[in-house]
Amino acid sequence: MGKIYVIHENSEWTVHLTKRLEELKLPYEEWHLNEGCIDLSTEPPEGIFFSRMSASAHTRGHRYAPEYTAAVLHWLEAHGRKVYNGSRALSLEVSKVLQYLELEKHGVRTPKTAVAVGRSQILEAAKRFDGCPFITKHNRAGKGLGVQLFQSVEALQRYVESQAFEEPVDGITLVQEYIHSPESYITRCEFVGGKFVYAVRVDTTEGFQLCPADACQIGDLFCPVGEEVETKPKFQIINDFQEDVIASYENVLAANGISVAGIEFIRDANGIIYTYDINTNTNYNSDAEAVAGVYGMLEVARFLQSELQKYHPNSVTTLS
Repeated sequence: MGKIYVIHENSEWTVHLTKRLEELKLPYEEWHLNEGCIDLSTEPPEGIFFSRMSASAHTRGHRYAPEYTAAVLHWLEAHGRKVYNGSRALSLEVSKVLQYLELEKHGVRTPKTAVAVGRSQILEAAKRFDGCPFITKHNRAGKGLGVQLFQSVEALQRYVESQAFEEPVDGITLVQEYIHSPESYITRCEFVGGKFVYAVRVDTTEGFQLCPADACQIGDLFCPVGEEVETKPKFQIINDFQEDVIASYENVLAANGISVAGIEFIRDANGIIYTYDINTNTNYNSDAEAVAGVYGMLEVARFLQSELQKYHPNSVTTLS
């Protein structure tokens, strides 16, 4: 008898999946890998394994969770266990450099990016952008944390030489061209089982922290004069979304063994799509899904159900 093993470091993001697994009456077990110990001379348990390890683990005090998870995933794969979002997916999760290289390999356009280690080298990298606006971001981040917009190298210099400078957890800072969109939103495409599920429009008016998880949402803005203002949802699922880039995204996921992911892009004033993030620990926004009547975590649970049925048929009685 096998079960579904859910690998993660954040229970707040995982409870939405485990609730769906319980609804489908599926056997599962959580592996919270902030810390732990494995004996490499032993065999892993029977079952299928789904990793939701996050690049932003360090922001929750789980600095070495991705490294430990990588060891566990390699152990599972060495013993032939079926792993979804395995070691290759984790490599992309914690490195935007690797993400961009894989996207470009499959013909997906990414913003011009320079990679720098050291404050002086960050400034040198910025000089490559010829006086145009640019952003800095961490190679390993998550949720859009650490993203800064600059209009000049001089402004960047003031930042990197100040106490406000945020040192990346892996030491690598990316300097990237700023893609100006005529409207303040980005698009996030969700995939389950390596196939497109839906696209969501994300309002970026309030900044770059774009995680759709309910726990990450910013509350309503306070109006000091008491006037009612028209509010629009931060996340809106797009009906009948169709773009040629979806097929390329699916190719990228297949080539890297990624089953579940959210991929984000922005469209410039000429309508050109620039892809800038692959999130293999994708979350979903319940308000947007309720309006559209589509549920990402339910799709993930059903995908894991079908895979458990395939590899451990005695563990699942019927497919719901």
